[in-house]
Amino acid sequence: MAEQDSADTGTAVEKHEAPTAASGTAVVSSDRVENPGFEPHRPRVSDLSPEKEKQNERRVAGLFFASMIGAVGSIVAYIAIPFEAGDPASVQLSNMLIGLGIALSMLGIGFGAIHWAKSLMANEHAVEQRHPVRGTEETRARAVEIFQLGNKESGFTRRKLIRNSLIGALAIFPLPAVVLFRGLAPDEDPVELFKHTMWDEGVRLTRDPDGTPIRAADVTIGSAFHVIPEGLNESSHKLEEKAKAAVLLMRLKPEDLTVSTGREDWNYQGIVAYSKICTHVGCPVALYEQQTHHLLCPCHQSQFDIKREAEVIFGPAKRALPQLPITVDAEGYLVARSDFTEPVGPSFWERSL
Repeated sequence: MAEQDSADTGTAVEKHEAPTAASGTAVVSSDRVENPGFEPHRPRVSDLSPEKEKQNERRVAGLFFASMIGAVGSIVAYIAIPFEAGDPASVQLSNMLIGLGIALSMLGIGFGAIHWAKSLMANEHAVEQRHPVRGTEETRARAVEIFQLGNKESGFTRRKLIRNSLIGALAIFPLPAVVLFRGLAPDEDPVELFKHTMWDEGVRLTRDPDGTPIRAADVTIGSAFHVIPEGLNESSHKLEEKAKAAVLLMRLKPEDLTVSTGREDWNYQGIVAYSKICTHVGCPVALYEQQTHHLLCPCHQSQFDIKREAEVIFGPAKRALPQLPITVDAEGYLVARSDFTEPVGPSFWERSL
């Protein structure tokens, strides 16, 4: 009787719901589900009304024109808005207007393309068969026909207003980046700009950052001082000047130094001063090994030998660190004999423009 009830229950399940196993897990039926096909096509407003079609076309073109306005506006903001490094308000205003212009430029193209696709391009459902390998010539010819059909359906060739406004927006879109990156390049000859710093004859060597003058007697063997020129903290272009004039000061035994001809008086009793700016890409060379007298650049591992006029002994740097000629004044303070005799920083500044 129980078996009959179970059979009856199973029959009922087959008629009204998915069959289940004893554990309650659904049993997969071998019958395939019939493909329901695509939903009935529902024409859009622009498909039914030529006036609405023209209206949507003008909207798409308007978005592309807005993209052009945003790109040009960001360039105007970059040029016209005063940008003072020490004035946070001017920096914020400039960044805000540049960012808004670039955002409008990007969004104009994006929204215009989406609105074009949704309101004007053909919206018929289609199934596209793809081949994993190169197709036959007939297939390739058919692909060309499909591209041509896509061009016809999208109206790219026919809708000149949209096409020309899109081309204009895409052409103007990269210009803000070009202008912004151009602003990073110096207006002057980089060789002359990086060859001359605040160092000059008689300028005292002072501690970074407090600007305290350094006596030669305070520099012991094995010590290293981070040095800036006297008066740097009062400069209106402090950061720019420090980026060129930063120096590392060390003292070695005079007999350990290898001095080339013409540089005999560039050190004072074993005290030497070299540019802190790496000649590879301009990172600060600030790691000094007392035992080996090597300077290490932490960015790309270039090493310089202080015993041999900071020549490169390892890494991608191609030339030695520029040496600052030094001596002492009447009060025993270390002073510069002159400016650097060669450009500081990366070697690429010395290449012809």
